[in-house]
Order: sequence, then C-alpha cells, then structure tokens
Amino acid sequence: MPSSEGVGVTAPSDARARGTRLPRVRRRRQLLAAAQEVFVARGYHAAAMDEIADRAGVSKPVLYQHFPGKLELYLALLEEHSEVLVEKQREALESTDDNRQRVIASFRAYFDFVAGDGEAFRLVFESDLRNLPAVREKSEETFQRCAELIGAVIRQDTSISDEEAHLLSIGLVGMAETSARYWLNNHGSVPKDAAEQLVARLAWRGISGWDLQRAAGEQD
Repeated sequence: MPSSEGVGVTAPSDARARGTRLPRVRRRRQLLAAAQEVFVARGYHAAAMDEIADRAGVSKPVLYQHFPGKLELYLALLEEHSEVLVEKQREALESTDDNRQRVIASFRAYFDFVAGDGEAFRLVFESDLRNLPAVREKSEETFQRCAELIGAVIRQDTSISDEEAHLLSIGLVGMAETSARYWLNNHGSVPKDAAEQLVARLAWRGISGWDLQRAAGEQD
C-alpha cells in the first residue's frame, strides 16, 4: 500500500546476487517487493513466477520455498497493503477529537495511500482477480473495516442508529476511495492538498447535518 510503507518491504535490488543467503523474513520481503513490481507492471494474469524470481535475484525453487504459487504471493501482498490502509484510517480518526478535522484526515489517508510509491493501491482497489473468492473477501473486508472505524465515530457523536451510522460510513469510504483514485488517474490535475480539502469539505457539509460535535466556535 503506499506500496512499501508500513510493511517493511525490502527493494529487490538489495539482494540481487543469486545464492545470497538471507534471513527468512528478509527474503520474504524481498520476494514480495519483486512480486509487487511485476504484478503492478503486468497485471496478475500476465505475471510469471520466472520473472518474479528473476526480479528478486533468486532461483525459482527459492521462490517456491516461500510461496507455493502466484496466488499465494498476490494474497500476501493484498493482506499487507490492506493492513496499511486500515491502519492509516485508524490513525487518521485517532489524530484529533475535532470531527471536521477527522473528516479531512480520513480523506487524506486515502489520498496518501493511492499516491504512495509503487502503485500498491492497484492491488487493493483495481485487482483483476476480484472474481476469486479469497481476493473478493479480503477486498470487501478491508472496505468494511475502514467503514466500521468511521461508523464508530458517527455512532459515538450522533443519536442515529447503528444501521444508519454504518450506511453513512459506507458512503464516506466509497467517496474517499473513488475520489482518490480518480484524482490519481487524472495525474493529479488538482494539487493533492486542494483535492483532499475539496472532497472532505463536501463530505463534511453532509455529515455535519447530524449534529456531530465540533470544536467550539467552528463554522461550516
């Protein structure tokens, strides 16, 4: 997610020489970094284990010692980057008690995620494997976990029902994801800070209608 941020992925170039022995954890990170480069560049179906091994500077048997197949590599990356996104959302919501600033921080978390190095966001948001149950379930789980974090704040600070709070949080997460991806795919034609503020302001105009607690003296 940013692709290597928060997950300790080691760049493949750190250990190019074949036969170099690395601790298992470091080797795994190296292989995941190489796989991410290939998956992002070629897409899952066009990626080959031979190319991933070559990118990591290891033999194919070494790659198979850590991951029995291409799908296991992909799922490991999806898991790590999904955790990064959820943690970014958690940190954003815990960064302040001011709900308007929470909305801004929440949208910033999504923009930061899609703007990260390596285009890891594509593994989470633009996978060509969404038809596979394991990938679909992980993607939906990530979406729901982000929504639950936001929904908890809404429930805490409004009188609306749990079901209504969850529906609002689903809408906010979808808005954040869609707007951030659109912004990136249009080459950031609007400066990142301005884009975050613009979309967050739209969201706040709606969500503040439920009498969310605000900082004293704050105005819409």
